Amino acid sequence: MDRRAFLADTVGVTAAAGLPVHPRPLTPTGSTGAVGTVQLLELREGLRSLLQLDNAYGGTDVRSLAVRHLRRVRRILNTRTYPDTIGRQLQLLAGEAAAYCGWLFYDADDQDNARLYWGQALATATVLRDQDLEVLVFSSMSLQACHEGRPREGLELARAAQERATSLGSPTLRSIIAAREARALSLLNDGRSAGRRLTEAMHLVDRSSTGRGRPAPEWAAFHGHAELDYSQGMLYAELGQHHSAAQFLRAALDHQDRTYGRNRALYRLRLAESLVRAGDVDEGAAHAVGSLEHLEEVESGRVTRKLREVTGLLRDSDAVSAGQAVGELTEYARAKGAA
Repeated sequence: MDRRAFLADTVGVTAAAGLPVHPRPLTPTGSTGAVGTVQLLELREGLRSLLQLDNAYGGTDVRSLAVRHLRRVRRILNTRTYPDTIGRQLQLLAGEAAAYCGWLFYDADDQDNARLYWGQALATATVLRDQDLEVLVFSSMSLQACHEGRPREGLELARAAQERATSLGSPTLRSIIAAREARALSLLNDGRSAGRRLTEAMHLVDRSSTGRGRPAPEWAAFHGHAELDYSQGMLYAELGQHHSAAQFLRAALDHQDRTYGRNRALYRLRLAESLVRAGDVDEGAAHAVGSLEHLEEVESGRVTRKLREVTGLLRDSDAVSAGQAVGELTEYARAKGAA
């Protein structure tokens, strides 16, 4: 069975996410009958499983499953009966599912659909006046704005998220957004301010590790020192200090949890890029080829784009190792494209 078939199978989704397989089907979701807490928890668990798959395998394959899950939540919301308290939770879950669909399309590098789903999620957050969901959407849209070359907009979106996150009292959440502010500032060539925001992000993570403040939301579990090492490496790369960038990107790769397969693939390609730009072509080429081990398991448009960029960078080098790496990377890309 190939990966797409595996991901499309309900039991496969549960097993891949490391969750217990239910001995019986989940509660039926027909057009009749009242919805209660059990059904709500099942829907939320389904979304959690998809997010775990995204962390491991990337968003390209998972997005179609997430869209179907969102449709299921909306169908239940609009055709079933339930008390007001359950109704609000179903609305919120629909908003969260839309936000995660936006993320999955963003990772697949389908930015138009990412905008569409984030717009839907933001509308739900506005109607429900839910700051947690607003923070998730604004911080995600900040990433997209920077990805698309709109750092000023990215900074304003991150600041809007930070304003709401401050009142929520989660140091981890504030750290994530501070790192995203730093990313936008670095793209605006304000290295000093970016450095200050990253320092603040590190202090906030340390504060969170002592148990102070409100616990982070579940979607923020990826954030920690490895992610901040990556952010610091990206800052140095934007400043053209590629030796320093490589030092932090190497640390990020060393410390990243292996369950985050997509992030590890991206970190390694970023490291390869910085090493080549720093003049360490042999090591950069080795890391680029080494990333293929991760890419065999990952489907992510962002990662694929970075692979193309690194291949082009190596192609411009006259080092023997670069030529050999280009051959392997090109062969891999051709085989993957034909799959």
